[in-house]
Amino acid sequence: MDLVVVGAAIISDGRLLGAQRAEPPHMAGGWELPGGKVDPGESDEDALVRECHEELAVKIRLKHRIGTDWRLSERSLLRVWTAEILEGEPRPLEHLALRWLTPDELYDVAWLPGDLPVIEALAHQGFS
Repeated sequence: MDLVVVGAAIISDGRLLGAQRAEPPHMAGGWELPGGKVDPGESDEDALVRECHEELAVKIRLKHRIGTDWRLSERSLLRVWTAEILEGEPRPLEHLALRWLTPDELYDVAWLPGDLPVIEALAHQGFS
């Protein structure tokens, strides 16, 4: 059975929130969409809301699913939703840095390989 990882494409004022990984060492410094693993018995959507609260200290509302399942590895899948912030200002509680990116700045950061297809889909469909 595949491990499910969820990610949030948090969009505000036509900008996408990117988060720079602090760990594990082989991923540190790479950029990703905020999110994390789905716990047993937890829905994908509940996991994503929880992860964004734990990682960023914000409350989000999920909007639209992007694509279907994005393969991260032989044993893990990424599921991504667009989201908006309902409460709070994002803080990097578990990341090295956060950055709001306009469509023209999307490729100014080094996205992790697993997130890159999602970023390409967002760039193609637009998010302003």
